[in-house]
Amino acid sequence: MTRTHHFISGLPRSGSTLLSAILRQNPRFHADMSSPVAPLFQGFISQVSAGTELSSMVSRRQRADILRGLFDSFYRAQQRPVVFDTNRRWTACLPPLVRLFPRVRIVCMVRNVAWIMDSLERQFRQNEFEDTQLFHNASERATVYSRVEALGQADRLVGLPWHALREACYSEFADHLLLVDYDILVQQPERVLHLIYEFLEERVFEHDLTAVQFDCPEFDSQLGLDGLHRVHPQVAPRSRATILPPDLFERYCQLSFWHELNDTGVFRIVPAGGTPPSSANHDDRHVA
Repeated sequence: MTRTHHFISGLPRSGSTLLSAILRQNPRFHADMSSPVAPLFQGFISQVSAGTELSSMVSRRQRADILRGLFDSFYRAQQRPVVFDTNRRWTACLPPLVRLFPRVRIVCMVRNVAWIMDSLERQFRQNEFEDTQLFHNASERATVYSRVEALGQADRLVGLPWHALREACYSEFADHLLLVDYDILVQQPERVLHLIYEFLEERVFEHDLTAVQFDCPEFDSQLGLDGLHRVHPQVAPRSRATILPPDLFERYCQLSFWHELNDTGVFRIVPAGGTPPSSANHDDRHVA
């Protein structure tokens, strides 16, 4: 089967699982939560790179063939012709992805970073009898300030994809990216989906936005975060106030760099004018 590979990436708790749950309603599309393909992809490159005993044994062409074969093998049983592989690492892999799949498209979900931190903090508090795997030790778990600081580090859950996305947006491959703001998706889902289909060069499919389904309790339980990948069946905005202290919320509100991208080929579906959402207009029932 001739299969088209696209990707879903971007920031955590920004709607990637919601988007996958919507797209998979289309019988042409396969989409799911994060897969292991990205770490396997990066791991193989590491194993054959300079300084390893395998580096002289695997040619450049063989490396490309093996990496394409990784996708073919992982999705061999998948009968749908368009596959979306989801992982926040993909924005750090643009050069090899574009080399393998010259027409590749990566849909990157974004969200005001203050609301990402708020959402993760809410998950932590809702699982009050668990030491979740988001944090490495008791010092990181100690307070909301230590928790948010830990998640924002450059090699951690929020910091790593934030840096990778920023790099990708300013790279020579930026025209392979579409940035979709979570707020716009839940406020105007039909319009946003039409634009996503246009970006993908696919025929528009009429989705049922009142019957969206996704949950992965087995995976979430391993993290000690029940409901992390559960989406609400109806796509709609829901209001609530932040649980972050005001100083933390304001600090992380400043990190939405995608509102001010200049001299880049990236495509964006973001709020006009770049005005960040207020502290009382969010709900994360849809997000992942």
